[in-house]
Order: sequence, then C-alpha cells, then structure tokens
Amino acid sequence: MRYLLLVLSMLLFPLTAAHAEVRVGIGINVPGVSIGINLPAYPRLVPVPGYPVYYDPRVNSNYFFYDGLYWVFYGDGWYVSSWYNGPWDWVDRAYVPLYVLRVPVRYYRRPPPYFHGWHPDAPPRWEDRWGPGWEQHRSDWDKKDARRAAPPPAPLPSYQRQYSGDRYPQKVERQHELQQQHYRYQPRDPMVQKHYEERGKGQGQGKGQDKGKGHND
Repeated sequence: MRYLLLVLSMLLFPLTAAHAEVRVGIGINVPGVSIGINLPAYPRLVPVPGYPVYYDPRVNSNYFFYDGLYWVFYGDGWYVSSWYNGPWDWVDRAYVPLYVLRVPVRYYRRPPPYFHGWHPDAPPRWEDRWGPGWEQHRSDWDKKDARRAAPPPAPLPSYQRQYSGDRYPQKVERQHELQQQHYRYQPRDPMVQKHYEERGKGQGQGKGQDKGKGHND
C-alpha cells in the first residue's frame, strides 16, 4: 500500500503540488528505501565549483552532499540520508533544496536518458521534466544570481570514515547518537532544517554554538 501511494503521488504531482499542505520541511518521506547504494568506504567528496555542494566523481551514481546531508538522484526521484550509505528517505520533489537542484548536469555521474542534449554546465531542466505544476510551486529554483549568492559549503562529517564495512551503523538510532557526538553542524537551508526537526536529528545538537558553524572529528 505504501509503495502504491508513493507511485500515485509521483504521477499526480503536477495536479496537486501547488495545493499541497506543507506540514513538514521537505515533504512526505518514505523511510528506509533501498536504492542500490552500497559504498565500501566513505566517499571521496570534492566541491562542485561555485556551489555549496559536494560530489564524488568516482561513485557510479548521482551522489551529492549538501548542508549536512547526503542526496541521491535515482529513478527520477530524490533521496536523503544523514549517513553516507543510508538508509535513505524518499523526498517529495517539491521540497528538494534549491542548491541541490541547481547542480549542473556534468556532475551527475549516472544521468538518466532524458538529460541527453541538455547543456552540461547548466542545471537539469527540471521544469521540462516535471511540468508547469512543479515549476509554479518552485519558481525560485533557478534564479540567475544563484551562484553569486551561494552560502559556503557545510563541513564534511569526516568522522564517518572510521565506520565502514561491518562497523557501519545500520540502526538509525545509533547513527543519530554518533552524529550528536561528532558532528554538531546546524543546517542553514530552511528545508534541511525542517528535515532535521522531522527526523529528530536536530534536537540537542550544537548547543552553545552559533548557528551554521560546524564541528567534526
């Protein structure tokens, strides 16, 4: 039933997005989705030039890091996790952060066929793919001054390097516990902030620190 609702929501999005009730930060999440990401070790993340986003040029997937979270574009949908190997939550396309949407085509290591012919140094033409309903809801997604106004990138959660293979924490509760111990960055993006609140990841983190400053081991 959950899968059926997910498929229906994606098919009906152009008709309903403009009228959707925004109750949580980045939309209704479907938790624990398997998307075939199985990294043997922490990714080698490098900055996307001019954007507060990282990617790994060696990973054979559309894999990014932005504002304290990992983002993957897979099967015409976006997924998010606080740990590099998941578990992954599905994100409604209406609530994907702007700077994730703005990453140029050339940084998608496994682009879908419909990316063919799109300019490699420009963002994907989401409005063509997802229709006028989505574009009306996200009319600010591709402002011309986006790169000039971009914030600095978040610090990487490099403490996760020591957790690979059998040491990788599979339970979400353990992931949250380790994150609170080692990574006190507080997200700047309003949609990411609300995602933290929704999943209970932001509570109790970074007490006594200025908002937006990070700490990682």
